[in-house]
Amino acid sequence: MSKRKSAKYKLDRRMGENIWGRPKSSVNRRSYGPGQHGQRRKGKLSDYGIQLRAKQKLKGYYGDVTEKQFKRTYQEASSMKGDTGQNLIGLLEQRLDMVVYRAKFAPTIFAARQIVSHGHIRVNGVKCNIASRRIKIGDVISLGDKAKEMALVIEAQSLPEREIPDYVAQDGTDKVTFVRVPTLDEVPYPVKMEPNLVVEFYSR
Repeated sequence: MSKRKSAKYKLDRRMGENIWGRPKSSVNRRSYGPGQHGQRRKGKLSDYGIQLRAKQKLKGYYGDVTEKQFKRTYQEASSMKGDTGQNLIGLLEQRLDMVVYRAKFAPTIFAARQIVSHGHIRVNGVKCNIASRRIKIGDVISLGDKAKEMALVIEAQSLPEREIPDYVAQDGTDKVTFVRVPTLDEVPYPVKMEPNLVVEFYSR
């Protein structure tokens, strides 16, 4: 399991955007980068820099998955038929931790990964603790009995800033079905994501 070692909101400030759309994000107060020279770092980015930033933003949004995992997902997306950028988004959205986050079982993607790894999630009725597991169309994801009473889960379900997207069908408060692989337009990103730049970054 990958673990984010630096402060989560530091990524927001480095990007200059509230990438998870959370009201607590420091970027809401300070839009410049972190560190004592953050306000002065406004140089023009090269094409490589723009592509790198797009990759960092997308990778960071999905809980800062490891570079190895992210690149492997890109390689799989590029070997599939159709648009590589769209395929990449589809594969990332099929991760179990992401479906748990989309279902509002956890307030953040990091919390979603934690409740999966602690064994609180069931896939088709069977306990699964692998956050990167690929969910298939028709799979049913539900909360374990203990998780239904967790403050973390109750908090997530009451969050006003997020709604459950159409490709995750809700069945009560503790169960969802993964209906289809979404396109980029369907994914409710709080900020603009540019998977086409990520594709350019890896295909240099």
